[in-house]
Amino acid sequence: MAPHPDQPLRILHAIRPPVGGIFRHVLDLAHGQADRGHHVGILADSLTGGERAEKALAELAPKLKLGVHRLAIHREPSPTDVLAWVHFTRLIRQLKPDVLHGHGAKAGVFVRLMMRSSGILSVYTPHGGSLHYPPNTFKGALYSRIERALMNRTDLFLFESAYARDTYQRMIGTPTGLVRCVFNGVTANEFDPVALAEDATDVVYVGEFRHIKGADLLIDAVARLHADGRPVTLTLAGDGEEMAALKAQVESHGLGYSVRFIGHVKARYGFSKGRLLVVPSRGDSMPYVVIEAGAAGVPMVAANVGGIPEIFGGHSDALFALNIVGAMADSIEIAMEDPDAASARAKSLRERIFQYFSQKAMVEGVLAGYRDAIEASRP
Repeated sequence: MAPHPDQPLRILHAIRPPVGGIFRHVLDLAHGQADRGHHVGILADSLTGGERAEKALAELAPKLKLGVHRLAIHREPSPTDVLAWVHFTRLIRQLKPDVLHGHGAKAGVFVRLMMRSSGILSVYTPHGGSLHYPPNTFKGALYSRIERALMNRTDLFLFESAYARDTYQRMIGTPTGLVRCVFNGVTANEFDPVALAEDATDVVYVGEFRHIKGADLLIDAVARLHADGRPVTLTLAGDGEEMAALKAQVESHGLGYSVRFIGHVKARYGFSKGRLLVVPSRGDSMPYVVIEAGAAGVPMVAANVGGIPEIFGGHSDALFALNIVGAMADSIEIAMEDPDAASARAKSLRERIFQYFSQKAMVEGVLAGYRDAIEASRP
C-alpha cells in the first residue's frame, strides 16, 4: 500500500562504500529528508570507511529514526553476498520502509532484488558505478547484463547528471520506470570564500587516490611542466588504494621536493593548500569536489568528462581533453600565467553553482521524484 502523499515517508538509503562523494551525497540527502520530517535510515558497508565514516554516521544518527546499519558488503561479486542479502532482507522486514534508495551498483542490486509485490518503492542512483566499465570488457559485459536484468524492477531512476542518464540509456536501455535528473548540491556555508594558506603550492588535488580519479595523470603533467622549465609545485590531498604507487611515481620523476602528500583532509582545507585546483578524472558523473570548489570561488581547471561540463556551463575554456597529459599541462600553465582571468572565471562559476547546485534543491528534487513514483504506482 503506497503511503498517503501528506504522510512522512519511511526512507532507507543503501550504500556500499561510506567514502567519497557518494557517501557525502547520502549523508546530505538523509540530513535534509530528516529535517523535513521523514523517517530516514542508512545502511552501509562495514568493511570500508574507517573512523571517518564511523564519526560521520554517529553525528547524523540522532536524526535518523530508522537508524544506522552496517553490513559486510564486498566491492566485487562474492559468495558472501548471499549472507549479506539475507541480513538485508531481514532488516527490510524489520524497518518496513516506504522507499528503498540504492546508491551505486552493489547497493542498487540489493535494493532492486526485493520483491516488487512488497509495495516498497525501488529507487536507484548509479553514481557512475557499473557505467564506468567499458561494455567490451568482461566486467563491463557482466555488469551491463545485471543492470539490464534489473532495469525494469526499478520504480524510479534518479540520475545526478544528464551525462549519467544518457550513458545509462545508451549502454543499458530505456527504463519503463520514471527517470529524473537531480543535480548534487552544496550547503549555504560552502559558499564562504577559502583563504589561501601561507604554504600554498601552485597546484592542488583533492580527492581519492583511485585510478579513475587520475591523480597519476596530474603527476605526469607536473613532470611535463618541469621538463619544459616550469617548476610547478603540487599538493596531493587524499588517500586510497593508489597511495604507494603515486608516491613511487613522484620519486621516479624526481619530484620529491616539488610534490607533497598531506593525507585525507576536509575539502575546503585542501582547497586552501593550492592556488589552482586540478580535477584530472578519467571518469566522473557529478563530482562533489568540483561543485564544492566552484561554490567557494576556487580557481580550477578540470577534465572534460562525464557531468563536469554540466557544472561548468559556459566556462568550457577551463576544461581540458580527457586522458591527455599535455592538454592538462597546457591548461595549468595558461591558468598560472593569467591568474586574474582564472579568478574572474571562478567568481562567475560561483554564481552558477549558487543558482543550480544547492543542497535544498537536491533534497526537494529527490523527494519530488519519490512522490511522483508513488503516485505512478497507485492502482
